[in-house]
Amino acid sequence: MLLQILQLAQILLLTSLSPSRADDGGRWHLLQNDIGVLPMHMQLLHSDRVVIFDRTDFGTSNLPLPDGKCRMDPDDVALKLDCTAHSLEYDVASNSFRPLMVQTDVWCSAGAAVTDGTLVQTGGFNDGDRRVRIFKPYPNGSDWEEIPLALTVRRWYPTNQILPDGRQIVIGGRRQFNYEFFPKTGGASKAYSFPFLVETNDPLIENNLYPFVFLNVDGNLFVFANNRSILFDYARNEVLKTFPAIPGGDPRCYPSTGSAALLPLRNLQAATIEVEVLVCGGAPKGSFTKAVNRTFVRALNTCARIKITDPKPEWVMETMPVGRVMGDMVLLPNGDILIINGAGAGTAGWDNARDPVLNPVLYRPKDSPGSRFRLLNPSTIPRLYHSTAVLLRDGRVLVGGSNPNAYYNFTNVPFPTELRLEAFSPPYLAPEFENLRPKILSPSSQTTVRHAQQLAVRFNVTGDGATLGTVEVTMVAPPFNTHSFSMSQRLLVIGGENVTDLGYDTWDVHISIPGSGTIAPSGYYLLFVVHREIPSNGIWIRIA
Repeated sequence: MLLQILQLAQILLLTSLSPSRADDGGRWHLLQNDIGVLPMHMQLLHSDRVVIFDRTDFGTSNLPLPDGKCRMDPDDVALKLDCTAHSLEYDVASNSFRPLMVQTDVWCSAGAAVTDGTLVQTGGFNDGDRRVRIFKPYPNGSDWEEIPLALTVRRWYPTNQILPDGRQIVIGGRRQFNYEFFPKTGGASKAYSFPFLVETNDPLIENNLYPFVFLNVDGNLFVFANNRSILFDYARNEVLKTFPAIPGGDPRCYPSTGSAALLPLRNLQAATIEVEVLVCGGAPKGSFTKAVNRTFVRALNTCARIKITDPKPEWVMETMPVGRVMGDMVLLPNGDILIINGAGAGTAGWDNARDPVLNPVLYRPKDSPGSRFRLLNPSTIPRLYHSTAVLLRDGRVLVGGSNPNAYYNFTNVPFPTELRLEAFSPPYLAPEFENLRPKILSPSSQTTVRHAQQLAVRFNVTGDGATLGTVEVTMVAPPFNTHSFSMSQRLLVIGGENVTDLGYDTWDVHISIPGSGTIAPSGYYLLFVVHREIPSNGIWIRIA
């Protein structure tokens, strides 16, 4: 009887411990004091390495190219001969990095990891604005390859999204009110008119660059620009639905930069899948002009959430603990959203922001309205304009960047160029949760699966006294992150209800890979087992 009471007490104690209830507010770790290149853009690849790149037209970086290599570009506006790197590959496991050479200017561009895991980057500035660049994560090292004139028009500040057929759609960019595809099919090299970008353009300010784009489960695109959004059939170039404007009418896109995320997709076997979008932060109307004139307006402290699959969708407003402009929204393996980086006043642009927001915020979508936000522990490093953040396979979030200066400038400016690289460990990585953390035993990492395939994921929880709580299996598509938006970011809950006890603290959870590319485009995903909101380390799977 006493043993049963002790076991019950242990169960109650473990149940009471979860990231939402623990006192742990996350931990910050400095990984590198100077990586030499500003992380304006970041993409995690299935090699567990992160490709980082900045721009090329500001002069030298702090990272020399190896073996006497130099970049010669007669069109570069800063240096025709440059022997420093403007891109690098960061190895997560060894906490090391190596320089890469990008030939033409990739400033304020876009991209995605495609079906075979290759990073395909599009656009940039000057001589790079119509180029496509390829980075293949070879085990023994690789470098950028460039395709001249691969884009139909100039693409500077565009947004990309992976489509069900594996292509990328490239939308917008400065003075580009159109979209195109890469790779081109059937020899077509056309840009398609997109009047929605004209309608959402604020003269002399824009507020519709880097629009927020998500692939809906019906294969159409949710596109948000400025303060408005539509459901768009890109194949027929047709607006299917116009959603209500966000209450208040304040802009949320560059340069009044907020952020957005597609909330985790659940119940994927249901006849109707509910899809929600969350947009957070930004700057009030007129903030950009005031910031240019050295008046810094407080950032928006609101989030707006909408069920885009409802027959009559409406935005529901929520209030964050702090206002934030230029924040990043990172989907975590357990379905929570980390809101990180940014400023409390001003806008995006050169020296246009003040009051760095050092505290990340955790947003828990399944909690009740009014109790979804939690303020976490602060960094000591301001992350303003040109900051980035991406999820890693071990559940940490890699954080880098911040350069509100036109060049690399480390002295006599309000916020110097920032080349330190950090990792933030969310509350679920706290030591008190180790006894709840699952470990995936099979399948092995780099497993290839097919749409609609059934399989079992075997895992153990050795510290939990054979008491199993709620289990979910999630798949996360690693996004391309720049300018406060993570392109093609997606989290799917693919199982958890059907669990078999194998004994010896080991279980099989039976899952089903989503049945089509409209729900889960082919490519590499991080797969996690989540036990009582505590995720395992991820494994890489590839949907072929």
